[in-house]
Amino acid sequence: MILPLATERLRPSADRPDGLAMGLIGHLSLARGFRGGERQAQLLIQELAARGVHQRLIARGGEPLAARASAIDQLDVCETAGSLLAAARACRGCALVHVHDGRSVHAAALARALYGVPYVITRRVDNPIRNNLLTRRAYRGAAAIAVLSGAIDAQVKALDAALVCQRIPDATSPHRCDEHGLERLRERYAGRFVVGHIGALDHSHKGQRDIFAAAQELAATHPAVTFVLLGSGVDGAAFRALAAQQSNVELAGQVDNVGDYLVLFDAFVFPSLHEGMGSTLLDAMAFALPIVATSVGGIVDLIRDGQNGILIEPSRPDALRDAVARLHDDPALARRLGDAGRRVAQDHSPGVMADRYLDLYRTVFDNQMATTQA
Repeated sequence: MILPLATERLRPSADRPDGLAMGLIGHLSLARGFRGGERQAQLLIQELAARGVHQRLIARGGEPLAARASAIDQLDVCETAGSLLAAARACRGCALVHVHDGRSVHAAALARALYGVPYVITRRVDNPIRNNLLTRRAYRGAAAIAVLSGAIDAQVKALDAALVCQRIPDATSPHRCDEHGLERLRERYAGRFVVGHIGALDHSHKGQRDIFAAAQELAATHPAVTFVLLGSGVDGAAFRALAAQQSNVELAGQVDNVGDYLVLFDAFVFPSLHEGMGSTLLDAMAFALPIVATSVGGIVDLIRDGQNGILIEPSRPDALRDAVARLHDDPALARRLGDAGRRVAQDHSPGVMADRYLDLYRTVFDNQMATTQA
């Protein structure tokens, strides 16, 4: 249900079987587009709704998150113009607000100042936090801070060493596979060793030019290897021009049948230059794909070199080339790494993530009650 800007408290009905006594949980995201962070917010909201939690999503109007979440039960969607004041006003009546992106931190801090609404921050990226007085106050004012990885924890500590973070990793996405769609893909790539990549087409973040460089050299030594990149982004036009010159690299663009491709892929590469965690890696692990990834940011929290994947240094297309060649030449190694990765993914289901956030919410409410009683 889409609502206009909300100003009145929305209370759970008396017969709701949530048993949480938490009141209305708000989720605040002013992000544009729909990338990993927005997908994770949607997964969390869905899991909490399944537990009977009454929620409100405050999101930038016209963006995909609001549209995708509109069908979730017991969720009120409030679209805002994206200004901090409008977002803060939409937080009024919430018992707690969960912040899902960097810009929203300041809107939540404003809502706390105006209406006394406590807020929880999830920091998802490992780039430095803008260190100024307002940002430091906003982070210090949070009732709790969650981070996906040790690399992100370090960036929060760089802002303020006194800040305490709780580690709550991202979750796997429930991708489904359509047999007919998969069969068409298998016919198209018959006889190929398909190496997949999923992510925004942005070399400054995801390092995809290294894929093109590795593919160029593998064309001569491993002609069966084909790279298929899913996603769109700022480097899309440049990458399409490169792909037109290389027969073993294809850009599939934004697709709805991600699950079909994950079943199709024989291996998965993730040559990011920096990464908070890389939730797409969990999806690849869930499909038992052997992974080659760079040893940056939160990736090292998921991938153990030689145990459940292969880690390489960033900006090393030669290392990417050699690792892909190893997986092609050694099917037993590829199976072992893929099976180990699937076991890791089993500990990162959306349900596990939701349970961790519910524990965090309860801790916030318990601390508030103790403070009030004192």
